[in-house]
Amino acid sequence: MGNIIRSFLAFIPADRCQNYVVGDLQEMPLDKTVDLSGNQLRRFPGHVCSFRELVKLYLSDNHLNSLPPELGQLQNLQILALDFNNFKTLPKVVCTLKQLCILYLGNNKLCDLPTELSLLQNLRTLWIEANCFTQLPDVVCQLSLLKTLHAGSNALRLLPGRLQHLQELRTIWLSGNLLTDFPPVLLHMPYLEVIDVDRNRIHYFPSLAHLSSLKLVIYDHNPCRNAPKVAKGVRRVGRWAEETPEPDPRKARRYALTKEEIHEPQAPAPRPPIPLNNSGGVSGLD
Repeated sequence: MGNIIRSFLAFIPADRCQNYVVGDLQEMPLDKTVDLSGNQLRRFPGHVCSFRELVKLYLSDNHLNSLPPELGQLQNLQILALDFNNFKTLPKVVCTLKQLCILYLGNNKLCDLPTELSLLQNLRTLWIEANCFTQLPDVVCQLSLLKTLHAGSNALRLLPGRLQHLQELRTIWLSGNLLTDFPPVLLHMPYLEVIDVDRNRIHYFPSLAHLSSLKLVIYDHNPCRNAPKVAKGVRRVGRWAEETPEPDPRKARRYALTKEEIHEPQAPAPRPPIPLNNSGGVSGLD
């Protein structure tokens, strides 16, 4: 019965109802972490903003589309999870949390990010997957300490050249976008360790052998006709991944011909001759 009441009250935006939904949370936990994920919240419980020493705040899987200005009081916050909500724009108060290291914004309805996001110069990891981005926001290229960027499941068709300024970037996840060419800017980022372009529309892969830090490239589920060349020791995930250094066209042709021969219908065996009797007639018919 308690869960039914909580689910009902979650639809009532009044502060008293929303506070009931989050339960008995009147003091900051000893681990400096508040997890309100999956509580069907429609309004952020304001009293959490009084926890000035809070380090981690998880608000995933709710119905939030705004945040109060008072959130800016949490200046010690390092991890903020806003994924799986209803944000169409990122509340600018988030950009005032200058100690943030990890920001989860995936599975919302974002089309752009505010220029004020550049104030988060301590940000190391940014998740913006499964939103409505048709291009990577320029402000991302100003996050100088960014190490990991998750931008999969959007509608990206290209990447900005300024991305190469992120010299701390080590991992970039771009699966499930609309890339028709391998992003040229990535060829000028030798410090990248992981590149994921799975489930795009890339027809041809240039050589990646010069990317000296590369450890893993994922290129599966693309209509490509070749595998990317990589340096020794780099793991590839995709078609022809086991070929070294790339698929041999002659070998591929032989394989195709062999398959055709295997499936080619066999000609029927010749029928044995019909025996004749001494008079020239067919035996058994006299």
